[in-house]
Amino acid sequence: MKFDLSPIDVVEEISKSDFEKNYLIPRRPLVIKNRAHHWPAYKKWTLDYLKEVVGEKTVPLYDSAKADPSKPINASAAEMKFSDYIDLIKEVPTDLRIFLFDPIKFAPKLLDDYIAPKDLMGGFLDSYPNMFFGGKGSVTFLHYDIDLAHIFHTHFNGRKHVILFDNKWKKRLYQIPYATYALEDYDVENPDFERYPALRGVKGVEAFLEHGDTLFMPTGYWHWMKYLDGSFSISLRAWDKSWAVKAKSLYNLTLQRKFDDFMKSNYREKYMSWKENLAIKRAKKALEKNLPK
Repeated sequence: MKFDLSPIDVVEEISKSDFEKNYLIPRRPLVIKNRAHHWPAYKKWTLDYLKEVVGEKTVPLYDSAKADPSKPINASAAEMKFSDYIDLIKEVPTDLRIFLFDPIKFAPKLLDDYIAPKDLMGGFLDSYPNMFFGGKGSVTFLHYDIDLAHIFHTHFNGRKHVILFDNKWKKRLYQIPYATYALEDYDVENPDFERYPALRGVKGVEAFLEHGDTLFMPTGYWHWMKYLDGSFSISLRAWDKSWAVKAKSLYNLTLQRKFDDFMKSNYREKYMSWKENLAIKRAKKALEKNLPK
């Protein structure tokens, strides 16, 4: 059994007015094919090129193992020189990923190679956008971004499978309390509806990104991603205009995160077990009430 998934809308080009009306304001995902074809990065950004310009910088690596309850959500599993990691994902499948890495800080000339989509919207945040790297078969666990930004996620050098869920499904997805990720015990590609019955009936959308494609992910969207080839992406982030969303972002980044880190460091497995049990109880209640309406 699988989730009830529909394809994400795909366009070759889109005007600002159509983007605002049909995707930004209603907060609907969109794939813009070959959006990056006019970027210098479209031809320049190969794995070998990034290896050359970033080189020997040691980077944190993440795997698909369940999170250690005593550590912050972004705790790494290992470290490796960037050049060695690039060689690894070029040659063999691996579940090791680079997450929230800023290679542009170490190679500022990369700033000249991409163009923020300011023709579609404003409010872009990062001077040094995050980049994400993965080996064939590596998976980004199901979560939504803690800062609640809109994301323009452009992929390079291969293919990536993306599954998204509207934030309204968070309880049915077994969201962990005081966190922005889901229970890690089910397989998003092949969920066990008998063991996790609240997942049955959850509706999502999916897409397969190729070199140069850009995915627009509206604020708060849950996302799961699988690298089908050794490849990488860059995410450009922009604020939602809603002050309520900005206030929730500030809360997530300050009070919620600090509370969660404190509880993890002091109560570890006991705290994590409590959170997982509460996620299951909330999912069961949401299913019984047939939420969301």
